Amino acid sequence: MAPRSAEVSRKTKETEISVSVHVDGAGRSEMATGVGFFDHMLDQLSRHSLIDMKVSAKGDLHIDDHHTVEDCGIALGQALSKALGDRRGIMRYASIDLAMDETLTRAAIDVSGRPFLVWNVAFSAPKIGTFDTELVREFFQALAQNAGITLHVTNHYGANNHHIAETCFKAVARALRMALESDPRQPDAVPSTKGSLKG
Repeated sequence: MAPRSAEVSRKTKETEISVSVHVDGAGRSEMATGVGFFDHMLDQLSRHSLIDMKVSAKGDLHIDDHHTVEDCGIALGQALSKALGDRRGIMRYASIDLAMDETLTRAAIDVSGRPFLVWNVAFSAPKIGTFDTELVREFFQALAQNAGITLHVTNHYGANNHHIAETCFKAVARALRMALESDPRQPDAVPSTKGSLKG
């Protein structure tokens, strides 16, 4: 399998973002988005997927965190899609139930080329510290749309909103790790009867 790495830069009137990913990494991360809780979640995504990630973002945080979080999802998704190329040799599908203390969250992934998000996660408060909880969904919507993945996330139960958010990132990370692994039985094949995972 060829090296699966990519870099993406994105600049708008709202944000300026640069991202690099190395899919076959060791979970090393360098996050500097200006949003502390979001950096913590991106660290989890990198560490548990074993995808090396660097994210640098300058956004209009004087307004709120929305544009920065969403645009990081866009750039990361684009970088993942670019790194995966024609998605040859991947396992493609994965799902996991991930526990953290009182919380249990499921993530299921199809690296299909067809973007779709099903989000069954509810938070009991609008914020975790200063971070808007609704932005967790916004990030994964942007990631799925731009990476070309079908992603289902369901929080079965949980009481602590930090734990709920963190299990979403960790579960998606572990599902990504499994879905992007090389399939030893068909390392040179695109895992689709259509012969393409371009949507």
